[in-house]
Amino acid sequence: MRVFVTGASGSIGSVVVPELIAAGHEVLGLVRSDAAATAVAAVGGTPLRGDLTDLDSLRTGATQADGVINLAFSNDWSNLEQGIDEEARAVQTLAAALAGSGKPFVHAGLTPMMPGHTSTEEDPNTTDGPVGGRGRTSDMVLTLAAQGVRSSVVRLPRSVHQRGSQYGFCSVLIAAAQKTGVSAYVGDGTQRWPAVNRLDAAALFRIALEDAAPGTVLHAVADEGDTMRSLAEAIGGVLAVPVESAPPERFGLIGRLFALDMPSSSALTRERFDWQPTHPSLIDDLAAGDYPALG
Repeated sequence: MRVFVTGASGSIGSVVVPELIAAGHEVLGLVRSDAAATAVAAVGGTPLRGDLTDLDSLRTGATQADGVINLAFSNDWSNLEQGIDEEARAVQTLAAALAGSGKPFVHAGLTPMMPGHTSTEEDPNTTDGPVGGRGRTSDMVLTLAAQGVRSSVVRLPRSVHQRGSQYGFCSVLIAAAQKTGVSAYVGDGTQRWPAVNRLDAAALFRIALEDAAPGTVLHAVADEGDTMRSLAEAIGGVLAVPVESAPPERFGLIGRLFALDMPSSSALTRERFDWQPTHPSLIDDLAAGDYPALG
């Protein structure tokens, strides 16, 4: 299958592309720079220049491929609303290009936040709050099942990680601890965050592309919920700094998300698709250290 991958050189795309190629697929990867093009080509993919705001490049990629995996997102937390709007317009463009084709379309969503409840694949997307727009975009993708698209959403936890490179939300905790000399958590630190190693997530995106029925929701969750305090303690142990509570404002615009309890399960995904995470947990990666140096 020839697969068009947006965000092909990003934190998740950079492991999804090799996963697809190793399974025998061809990859057409959307890239924004010469460096990204070089990275995609180095692992056997074909670069296509463009980005989420270049709607023509999205149409080109979708029409030239047998399936699409949409991973790109700005991740600019200082301008979150713009990033959400860009993602929505990009998905609308891809949807129009794929309508009636029967091609698979796999979209990267977010595990829902269900206060007092461990979210499952059967729970609705979160459509309110600071990231509610992303949930509405995921809903849009699922409705494409009625328009001749084999659409699915792989919902990711807030901490998609791999030692030495990516830690998801925990990257913010690490950077704050490096800068202030204190490893902080919000409130009493009992709020739980689900997590997945990005190599395990990559395998699930491939599985969804190959096997997911139209309108399927999958959860890329390896760890159902580590407490924020346990994560801060792991970071503090590596950096040899004190661990203490801090107000949400300590972490800027996304601090209010840090106060939320958002555990999530992948039991149905594991049962339906025989997906079994095998790579190190978030706590293991944090405890191993090897953190990126502060900018």
